[in-house]
Amino acid sequence: MFFVNHWSSILPNCRTQAAMEEWAAYGIFAKIFKRSMSTQHLSEQEIIRREKLGELTKLGIDAYPAALYPVNTTSTYIKEHYKGEENKAQFADVCIAGRIMSVRDMGKANFAVLQDAVGKIQFYIKQDEICPGDDKTLYQTVWKKLIDIGDIIGIQGYVFTTKTGETSIHVKTFTILTKSLRPLPIVKEKEGETFDEVTDPEFRYRQRYADLIVNPGVKETFIKRTKMMNAIRAFLNDKGALEVDTPVLQSIPGGAAARPFKTHHNALDVPMYMRIANELYLKRLIVGGFDWVYEFSRNFRNEGMDRTHNPEFTVLEFYVAYKDYEWMMDTTELLLEKAAIATNGTSKVMVGDNEIDFMAPYKRITMFDAIKEHTGFDISEMDEDGIRGVCQKLNIHADAKWGKGKLIDEIFGERCEAYYIQPTFITDYPVEMSPLTKKHRSKPGLVERFELMCNGKEIANAYTELNDPIDQRERFEEQVKLMERGDDEAMFIDHDFLRALEYGMPPTSGIGFGIDRIAMLLTNQHSIQDVLLFPMMRPEHTAE
Repeated sequence: MFFVNHWSSILPNCRTQAAMEEWAAYGIFAKIFKRSMSTQHLSEQEIIRREKLGELTKLGIDAYPAALYPVNTTSTYIKEHYKGEENKAQFADVCIAGRIMSVRDMGKANFAVLQDAVGKIQFYIKQDEICPGDDKTLYQTVWKKLIDIGDIIGIQGYVFTTKTGETSIHVKTFTILTKSLRPLPIVKEKEGETFDEVTDPEFRYRQRYADLIVNPGVKETFIKRTKMMNAIRAFLNDKGALEVDTPVLQSIPGGAAARPFKTHHNALDVPMYMRIANELYLKRLIVGGFDWVYEFSRNFRNEGMDRTHNPEFTVLEFYVAYKDYEWMMDTTELLLEKAAIATNGTSKVMVGDNEIDFMAPYKRITMFDAIKEHTGFDISEMDEDGIRGVCQKLNIHADAKWGKGKLIDEIFGERCEAYYIQPTFITDYPVEMSPLTKKHRSKPGLVERFELMCNGKEIANAYTELNDPIDQRERFEEQVKLMERGDDEAMFIDHDFLRALEYGMPPTSGIGFGIDRIAMLLTNQHSIQDVLLFPMMRPEHTAE
């Protein structure tokens, strides 16, 4: 099917059997193309564009040339630096390439707009400039009849200013670099209502390539995301941290409480799991003698999808020897402050109607104090039955399979999270919620853990790491009991990780950042799908 789909998309369609047979001489895939024609549904515009491709070929014009095109500037550079008579000699011979976005037909001359990687610029194309001799085919036939909006061309010429004051390119020559066989989405009017395909999330996420072409602001979002990640990476590198890679395919899905994707390794004939977290592997490296390691990892969790969750997502985790969670809070504030400034030029960002300031320091409050503040219940001394009773009084669902930790987490998530708009550290979690965390040095029943909340959602999770192998084994065994009760997010016992701890892991602090959620905040996007180039989508067609 690949060859059918691939070649039928680049060979021109034809409306008659005779025309199709004529085209059979142009490629070794004629039989495949012929067979696919009866099943491929094309719009009228797609058929016409394929016929135009055929006409270009008959004229000896390769609509998909492989030759190097000598681009020497960009649309943005021209518009920012051209000063008219002052420096017109500098712009006497410019060459740019991009996609035609609009054309204004004026007979023997046209104004059009070309969009390259960084912006748009107007250009002026005139028949007698393009075709100085008697043969006007290149203009009258190729430019006016066979070129479409969406085609990619290269233009060479000089920069000038129009009578209306717009910086433009006067074209001396143009070259077809790619013929577009599918029209770009446009705004349509139907029965008095506007249907704009380019604002439809289903279309935008599924066809991100078209979304990027017609919605310039989308590209800016992803440029900002890269700036943010580069700033974080620079911060860590400057501190002496070492970037590493850890396995995506794992025999045990460890490091988090989550439902994994399961697969099978044929050669070893064993089940494997897609990574839900990279924590346990990074800690192995701390055991091995690295003092500070980090990784931007792609993680996978076989769970629901909503505006803040995607089954495939990006996490930054780092682990530092001889540090604790108090040190980690201080470091986190500085890291996010730098990332915000690098992304937007300021520590303050607008997220919906809220102005959020990432300038350090951030508020700190314990989990039990947060629950008491927002529900009126002090659950710090309650057992599982007592907390289940609080859930009932608060009308919060409490599944019979859930243990004490999951119940507390549900109360906080349902009744507290939404109040934390400014960056806030929620600290000192119950031991039942944190099987990989060191017990609190002065508060029995708690662990040294924090979550960073912002705009009502968790964006980071950190611990003073548990490095006692005996205690860690007992915590894993408690997770197994939860698994036996039916909790499909409970952790497996990782015997190799326990073996690593038995060699000795120094006192360590670790953290995981939700990179996608931070990107949402710094780019003022309300859905995680808007900061993922290719978010998870239901397949368009089932396999035949």
